[in-house]
Amino acid sequence: MTDINAINGYTQTSSSSTTQASNQLSADMNTFLTLLTTQLKYQDPLDPMDTADFTNQLVQYSSVEQAIQTNSKLDSLLSLNMSNLGAQAVSYIGKVVQCLGDVMPLENGIAKATYTLDKNVESAVITVKDLEGNIVYSQQGKITAGTHDFEWNGKDLDGNQLEDGAYQIEVTTKVGSGETSATVTTTVFGRVTGVASDSDGVYIGLGDAVTANLSDILTVRNEDYFDKGQAGEETKPEEGETSDEDSSVEEVAKVLSSVAGAAASAATFGLL
Repeated sequence: MTDINAINGYTQTSSSSTTQASNQLSADMNTFLTLLTTQLKYQDPLDPMDTADFTNQLVQYSSVEQAIQTNSKLDSLLSLNMSNLGAQAVSYIGKVVQCLGDVMPLENGIAKATYTLDKNVESAVITVKDLEGNIVYSQQGKITAGTHDFEWNGKDLDGNQLEDGAYQIEVTTKVGSGETSATVTTTVFGRVTGVASDSDGVYIGLGDAVTANLSDILTVRNEDYFDKGQAGEETKPEEGETSDEDSSVEEVAKVLSSVAGAAASAATFGLL
């Protein structure tokens, strides 16, 4: 996790290396010209010095100066590009994004993540840790290859509701004897709360405690993505259990079967 404090707007920093190089070149050039004029002043008029070496050195100074100017222009272009990226990232504020990473924000008792297995494994354990490395929650995960969703309500192993903040998700797998270990890739979901930048790149704030690189964003969702996950999530019955809808269908089937049986009996006795 990249730590950028107080992400609430776009800031920009510029490198001073080009300015330092330019100042150093200017000082060296002045020293060279002083030496050159002094030597010319005291040279023998009947045996003047060969100026070829001086000319070559002047050409080298000119080349270095052009290179420094080129670097300066590149710094300006990079700074402008960073500004454009920051301006574009502002449009993410309020959206829910999915990012590569293993530190997820817990907001209002909701945290979402995914983990991807590159192969089937014998077991997978999902562990949630606080930023001090303490395990606060764990559960068994799915063991088949592919991407699997993980949602956590922010409660620890004792059922206590934890405070909102940053928590790390870790998936530990076990494979069969002689097999190579599985590769696990995790992504996290979070609501974008701010944008910031430094000399290394542009960053977004997820919730109030997590920072992600702009280049790590994989998907962008609507603002109500977490709400849909809570209200619209369909709970599938476990194996051997029936849902309320299935129970209702079974009751209706029993009633229809009973009615059909009564009608058959009545027809037998000539009542119908």
